[in-house]
Amino acid sequence: MDANTLVETARALAPSLRERARSTELDRMVPAATIKELQEAGLFRALQPGTYGGFELPPTAFYEATMELAAACGSTGWVYGVVGVHAWQLALFPEETQEEVWGDDSSTLVSSSYAPTGTVEPVDGGYRIRGRWSFSSGCGHCRWVLLGGIVVDDGVPAHVTFLVPASDYSIDDVWHVVGLAGTGSNDVVVEDAFVPARRAQPTIGPLGGAGTYSNAVYRLPFASVFSNAITAATIGIAMGAVEAYREHTLHRVRVSYGDKAAADPFSQVRLAEAAGEIDDARLQLRRNMDELLGLAEAGNGIPEDLRLRVRRDQVRGSRAAVQATDRVFEAAGGHALFLDKPIQRAWRDVHAARVHAINDTERGLLMYGAHELGGAVPPGSMY
Repeated sequence: MDANTLVETARALAPSLRERARSTELDRMVPAATIKELQEAGLFRALQPGTYGGFELPPTAFYEATMELAAACGSTGWVYGVVGVHAWQLALFPEETQEEVWGDDSSTLVSSSYAPTGTVEPVDGGYRIRGRWSFSSGCGHCRWVLLGGIVVDDGVPAHVTFLVPASDYSIDDVWHVVGLAGTGSNDVVVEDAFVPARRAQPTIGPLGGAGTYSNAVYRLPFASVFSNAITAATIGIAMGAVEAYREHTLHRVRVSYGDKAAADPFSQVRLAEAAGEIDDARLQLRRNMDELLGLAEAGNGIPEDLRLRVRRDQVRGSRAAVQATDRVFEAAGGHALFLDKPIQRAWRDVHAARVHAINDTERGLLMYGAHELGGAVPPGSMY
């Protein structure tokens, strides 16, 4: 499957996802039938290594597919973006570890929760971990999870990702929320599990890549690839909001003023502004990721200023998606408030997406600004 076919495949699934969006939200998780459709269509293989049946596509293709799905159903697009990017991260682990996950079934999915909220104890041959990790989107459809933790080496703390099988954790159904309600982002609870060293890997670094695969996509920075998966879903939700507003406005008559909303110049301006903000965000995302991949393909190092620019534009892209959605929601009128209307769902979903830690706008801008003005990037920053 090439990049164009991936995006077209996602777009073809959009109508059925749009029809299920309301029930997905009410059920508080993406339906198993939807996950099966995405798997059978090959969408989860976008960033998976070819060794295991993946397509090793550029991240931009994966992001565009995420946007198409999120425009139809925010929760489905979010789960696809978060779970789908883990195929890329798993490719950075040792070959033995990849074989553990994909050897018997290459369609196996992996969820995550990177906040280091659990306890990590180094032991002979690996680590013992225990605790509770929250916001693991799509975890009910996955057989492994990536969990974040802090490991102190020679007095220096480092964020490490631990890969844990479903047999070592339970899922606590706590996901009763106002936005992205259909993502099933429940808590993962580990009572006490041993994680061998081959399934533990430093999370944050200037470059990813374990040297297993030749494709340059696996030499990109983790913070760039993962963060933009979140932004792609956020932008996609805004795309859906703007399209829903356009359709809604075309048929809306404003009784209070006795005119058609489509003829209202203020409605027209809001639509133009919102659509333009989304296009800007999409173009910046594509430009940055194409530049990153070009450097990786040429065998060049990826400079710190580019990685910081990618994070700058990533948080600004998510912010633009929220602003664009706000513009159209505010102008949609009272009938847009009903729970069967897609505009209000997109408005709630995009604000829920905004509170993800990777979408912390001020922190992303601070990293860039401090570096550009000769200061130090705040410790622990992910870029």
